[in-house]
Amino acid sequence: MMIRTVLTIIFILVSVALAAVVLLQEGKSAGLGAISGAADTYWGKNKGRSMEGTLVKITRFLGIAFIVLAAVLNISKF
Repeated sequence: MMIRTVLTIIFILVSVALAAVVLLQEGKSAGLGAISGAADTYWGKNKGRSMEGTLVKITRFLGIAFIVLAAVLNISKF
């Protein structure tokens, strides 16, 4: 019963963090500068190292953690 409480708290924290990280990301319309050739800038070439690239990686990690925790908490009900 104690492990379920701990997992539930972690699940809530992951959920809040995931929502915050998604809200911090830029919209897709911000990338429309690539049409005019703006993708050749420093930030376009190093997107994986930029803040936006970091947010994408964090979102991916938190999304996986969210799904795994949801599955574990659902299985433990039975």
